[in-house]
Amino acid sequence: MKHVTAVPKLPPREADSHKGTYGRVLVVAGSLGMSGAAILTGSAALRGGAGLVTVACPTEIQHVVAMGNPCYTTHRFGTNNTRKELIEGLANYNAFAVGPGLGRHRQTKELCSLLLRCQNIPCVLDADGLNNLDPDLHELQPRRVPLVMTPHPGEFAKLLGTTIANVQANRETLAIEFANRHKVILLLKGHRTIVTDGERVYTNTTGNPGMATGGSGDVLTGIIAALLAQKLDPFDAACLGAFVHGRAGDIAAESVGQTALTATDLLANLAKSLQELEKSA
Repeated sequence: MKHVTAVPKLPPREADSHKGTYGRVLVVAGSLGMSGAAILTGSAALRGGAGLVTVACPTEIQHVVAMGNPCYTTHRFGTNNTRKELIEGLANYNAFAVGPGLGRHRQTKELCSLLLRCQNIPCVLDADGLNNLDPDLHELQPRRVPLVMTPHPGEFAKLLGTTIANVQANRETLAIEFANRHKVILLLKGHRTIVTDGERVYTNTTGNPGMATGGSGDVLTGIIAALLAQKLDPFDAACLGAFVHGRAGDIAAESVGQTALTATDLLANLAKSLQELEKSA
């Protein structure tokens, strides 16, 4: 097992480039009462450097999500035709993220399954994208492009059919075994977040307890999706995403403290976090 300690570098931005150069991200997120998850994920993908971002969400919240940020576009789904359009249009994107705030019901489960059949585009699977997987995890069939999964300990315990206590007592071992068995990139959230592809493992050093707040994971999902769209290796994208996300939380805590920290503070400080990396490159 190779233990990785160096944080990957951001790809350089060429003078002769345009928004298409930095990739198109599709975010499939949100449900009634959870529009904020879609807004946070889409906004984080923009802050993470993606050239173009589209947020696909249920029809009933599209207007709310559209008002959340003027810099991304939106796509509605809710009928068979709109879901078909979403699947058929997937080939137009360089990366996609599925799960934040989607909810758990039959139609959502079917949509997640259809999206995961796309074998050629990097994907971040988070939150209800994970919760909608079948217990036998048949959706995690070997892919041409690895899948990045970002569970918290509770979600990972459910995937394994074990307890949170067991996960927390054996974080690295269980993460490596799962990633190796299913050929995915696993990012196990928590104190000293672990990222592994089954052969390499990285333990993140940034972040603080103030980030234990609703929406924090949605921001991380958007960042990783943006890095994937910029053609970073999936393992590198997950490592860099974890580092940048945690560093944004550390910068935020310096000004607002840990107790008052919210996910919007992470978004607000992503620019500073990324700027530090650019200066160190």
